[in-house]
Amino acid sequence: MSRPLIGVDLVPLARVGELLDPGAGPVLGRFLSAGELAASRTPDGEPDRAGIAGRLAAKEAVFKLLGAVGRPVPWQGIEVLRGPGGRPGVRLSGAAAELARHARLGPIDVSISHDGGFAIAVAAATTSRTPPLDHLIPLDQ
Repeated sequence: MSRPLIGVDLVPLARVGELLDPGAGPVLGRFLSAGELAASRTPDGEPDRAGIAGRLAAKEAVFKLLGAVGRPVPWQGIEVLRGPGGRPGVRLSGAAAELARHARLGPIDVSISHDGGFAIAVAAATTSRTPPLDHLIPLDQ
């Protein structure tokens, strides 16, 4: 039986400002791959705070689909890059890909939006995993 899964996350753009602060060091490179960092630049070469916040939110939303509660987020294993037509696309590798296989996830789709100092992302996929029977509630109760 296939069932839909949805993950969502919200990131304040101010948080990205903290990550970009020179005193923070190269911390952003732990969260974003080289390809993501390159794609997160404005036309004049400056960091795109909204784009970075959107990517971070999308990574967290995808992580929520993996069902790995209590585990660290495999930041480098979840890449959010531009797909066809500029839509965000997700590429999994390493531990993230293994978690997705274990969760029996189908293709992952993400949507990102930003406004009013925040970025939000929603990730959706289907899984072939059937829920455990103890989670079913009889209709006659």
